[in-house]
Amino acid sequence: MEYNRFTAGRSGYPRVRMRRNRSDEWVRRMVSEVRMGPADFIWPVFLREDDQSDSGIAAMPGVKRLTISEMVDAAGRASELGVPAIAVFPYVEAEKKTSDCEEAVSPDNLVCRAVRRLKAEVPDIGIVCDVALDPYNADGHDGLLRDGRILNDESVEMLCRQAIVQTEAGCDIIAPSDMMDGRIGAIRSALDAAGFKDTKICAYAAKYASAFYGPFRDAVGSGSFLGGDKKTYQMDPANSDEALREVALDLAEGADMVMVKPGMPYLDVIYRVKDTFGVPTIAYQVSGEYAMIKGAAANGWLDGEKAMMESLLVFKRAGCDAILSYFAIEAAERLKQDWS
Repeated sequence: MEYNRFTAGRSGYPRVRMRRNRSDEWVRRMVSEVRMGPADFIWPVFLREDDQSDSGIAAMPGVKRLTISEMVDAAGRASELGVPAIAVFPYVEAEKKTSDCEEAVSPDNLVCRAVRRLKAEVPDIGIVCDVALDPYNADGHDGLLRDGRILNDESVEMLCRQAIVQTEAGCDIIAPSDMMDGRIGAIRSALDAAGFKDTKICAYAAKYASAFYGPFRDAVGSGSFLGGDKKTYQMDPANSDEALREVALDLAEGADMVMVKPGMPYLDVIYRVKDTFGVPTIAYQVSGEYAMIKGAAANGWLDGEKAMMESLLVFKRAGCDAILSYFAIEAAERLKQDWS
């Protein structure tokens, strides 16, 4: 028998019994190949204005849109649990959605006000800001639309302006999720020119045109405005080689970390990205993934807590350095109980 690290020479059953290292809980913990803790999570938070009373999101049980004050309190709890960063997403009123998306670049928009307040009151937590136009777009798209086509270069110009006002407000990580070509390099250049050379960029490098985003679009109020689909700029779910090309381009343009979205349906892509590039790799466990687990648990079809923890652990096994998940606080609290 050829020697390799799996056969360890000619040894086999009964000398080798794999179940020995599974016999007790302590030994399972001791030989576990992957460790997971609160520092592995980024918590996405939905924002609303103070006068917006509808805070619940029907398709995402347990998730609410928060006012800025509520978000500050929630971020304080996240920091106490050891969650290092939160990602903020706005619910924008219909009257502020326009075809030119000017609200996205206003220094007084909901995100910028929230970031300033958060940075002042919870300075130890990192802030991730989404750079995309869909919450502000009367057409529901991530880029500017003209005559039924998404304008790439004109959209990139808006995204640069959006990134600048967010960074001026105090954002730590700019996260372009739009999938326009060339936007990472353009944003990096814009940030550097404005004196923000240390601002980090997390590129949504492999973002797929997925059916799993539905609850999120309801949460930010863009779903009912979207005409058509996003297949001309988000990736084909059939492709993984293309994801490596996207990641390579974003890294060459100045991305500091990369993201794959959605998460569990694309574990193979996550593994390939981490294995190929060895850079900080993040997964977004998206709203549809969260909703499926919560919905099945509510019907008694599976153990919700165990499914939550297993679903997060597989990201670490695939190579993720961090996981953006709506389960972040719930999972951090569970992990804290395990350690206490």
